[in-house]
Amino acid sequence: MNRQSTLPLLLLVASLAVPGAGLAQNPDRGREINTTCAGCHGEQGQGGSRGEYPRLAGQRAAYIVDQLKSFRSRTRVNIPMYPYTQERELPDEDIKDVAAYLESIDLPTKWPVFKESDDALTRLTLTERVMIIPRAPGNLANGEAIYRKQCVTCHAKNGMGRGKFPRLVGQYTSYLKRQMEKYVKGERPHDEEGTGGLLNALKEDDMQDVLAYLTTLQELQQ
Repeated sequence: MNRQSTLPLLLLVASLAVPGAGLAQNPDRGREINTTCAGCHGEQGQGGSRGEYPRLAGQRAAYIVDQLKSFRSRTRVNIPMYPYTQERELPDEDIKDVAAYLESIDLPTKWPVFKESDDALTRLTLTERVMIIPRAPGNLANGEAIYRKQCVTCHAKNGMGRGKFPRLVGQYTSYLKRQMEKYVKGERPHDEEGTGGLLNALKEDDMQDVLAYLTTLQELQQ
């Protein structure tokens, strides 16, 4: 086998080794598509109405793709999302593009330090990008213990998620609590576990403690 004939094989192996390689993703087009999403989730993907609409900025692209397809197939119940995710409105390529764009948005958790030359618009723009989740009440030691035992495998030690498992850190506490309640009630499948699983074994106070612990992880991202 000569050098020229082995090159395509090497490229194929490389594409399999690199996450996301070979996928058609156009974040610039994703920015355009996001103008529709921004009505609820914000221009910067920061979410809205204090957690009524979740933060999407910095969320894992694989998770966003998976959820949008779940809305489209109606395996995840969210009636307001159905019209936007029909294939004629949001085909697979558009889903990948908007997911890649949203994942690329990095919202700071510290107030900016302005330069004297910064005008009012620049200062306002930089300030609006800041997203700080308030500390939630709860037993931090218990929350950390439960998180490290039950949640780390999928959501990572830093709460940033893995693969199709979502980032939790920096998300609205009210939104996370509402989703946990839906999992427990069987209104939303908990990934591969279906309508049962780890959350069903936790007490309400334990879940609140986990939520409290997650708000401390945000501070580690600074």
